[in-house]
Amino acid sequence: MLRTAEITAELTGPFAGDNGHHLHWSSQLEFTVDCFVCERTGRTQVFECGAEQALCSGSRSGLQRHRTAGRIAAYDTTSGPERLALRALVDFWWAPFEDTRNSRPAMAPTSHPWVRLHLRSYCPEAKEAATYSIQTNQGRPRELRCPHCDSGAATDAATPAIRLLN
Repeated sequence: MLRTAEITAELTGPFAGDNGHHLHWSSQLEFTVDCFVCERTGRTQVFECGAEQALCSGSRSGLQRHRTAGRIAAYDTTSGPERLALRALVDFWWAPFEDTRNSRPAMAPTSHPWVRLHLRSYCPEAKEAATYSIQTNQGRPRELRCPHCDSGAATDAATPAIRLLN
């Protein structure tokens, strides 16, 4: 059956001209899903805006990375002088199964939902791009700092939220 999860996140700034790094959300995210293809629970799946399929991390024994039924159905960002927000709707197919390795039943969403969101910026001082990520299992508050000039790029004060819509 088709399931949809809403993923939201927010970073605080200042962003408007103060540091000039033009921080923005990347079009890729990673999300844990119980995968009916490899019949493993808690698999990290990579979703990319515009892609028709997701990529599952697979299992350590047997089926390795593989394509699976999943996509980013909506991807909205909001930015302002003090706030950078993201709302993504992720569609994925789910079917009941028992994990082939540890006999746990699959759940939608998985028993421990997790997400990693990616960001990018451009350092005007070093004239180089930088990448960042935030994820649900990190300590907060956390300051994202430019790896080139060490200026503050944003503050990650709140854990990204995951909500199953159907």
